[in-house]
Amino acid sequence: MTSVDMHVDAYLSRIGFSGSPSRSLHVLRSLHTCHLLSVPFENLTVHSGGRVQLDPPHLYEKLVLQRRGGFCYENNSLFAWLLTQMGFQVTLLSAQVKNQTTGFYGPPFDHLVVMVTLDGQRWLCDVGFGVPGFRTPLSLDTRGPQEQGHRVYRITEQRNERSGLLFLEWQKEENGGEDGDWTEIYKFTLDPRRTEDYAEMCQFHQSSPCSFFFCKSLCTILTPEGRLTYIGRRLTTTTFPREGSGLETSTRDLQGDEIPGVLKEKFGIVLKSPLIPKDEPMTLLPVIY
Repeated sequence: MTSVDMHVDAYLSRIGFSGSPSRSLHVLRSLHTCHLLSVPFENLTVHSGGRVQLDPPHLYEKLVLQRRGGFCYENNSLFAWLLTQMGFQVTLLSAQVKNQTTGFYGPPFDHLVVMVTLDGQRWLCDVGFGVPGFRTPLSLDTRGPQEQGHRVYRITEQRNERSGLLFLEWQKEENGGEDGDWTEIYKFTLDPRRTEDYAEMCQFHQSSPCSFFFCKSLCTILTPEGRLTYIGRRLTTTTFPREGSGLETSTRDLQGDEIPGVLKEKFGIVLKSPLIPKDEPMTLLPVIY
């Protein structure tokens, strides 16, 4: 385990939060957005000869001191630590992401998300997801549409079964209101979990050809205008719709020797070991969830 002092102030500085660190919904929303704008969602450790470790001091050193990012187990675990230190009531939850190609879900503990209970209200937080991710926490006590900019999300319950399953849905880059075309992102329950519960799936995502994270080198971050995404040997710039214009996306191919500079310039990431770019198709899981 890494020996390092963990400081809330340094974490807040890392994500660019300059407000008063009070325990309020306004602060929670601000922390969530600041995190997404500052800490990339990335798996570059897996593709540069390292292994992801989930002990808090190691995560702090990586995300705060080294100014790296991580995937869900890293970003959301450390975000949960920060919120706990600031006095928020935090619960780790297990989610299963839906594969948009096959229509099947990942295994249990496929994804780590965070629930915050504040003044009797429950909020879903997720600073460890990619393109479909939401900018600010979503209410877990609301079943109707929740608008965020040009996007809209909702959380629904499984019908005709007392399974406790909830589904996060969105309308991609559209907003057709209640009757729009909804697409499931992931399913989850409110059962409390511990960090060690995710250890097996964390290893799966670093070693299995059935995992997106093993098959593709990835780094993506929310920007004030949209999103930047690196995968394999491509860099995609997305600009969200503005008044008078729709969603704009541009992609450029990268040469191998360009990639370290792109990661440094666009994402603020400097790797200690050479990256092996990867963008291979996934193998289907032998079990259907």
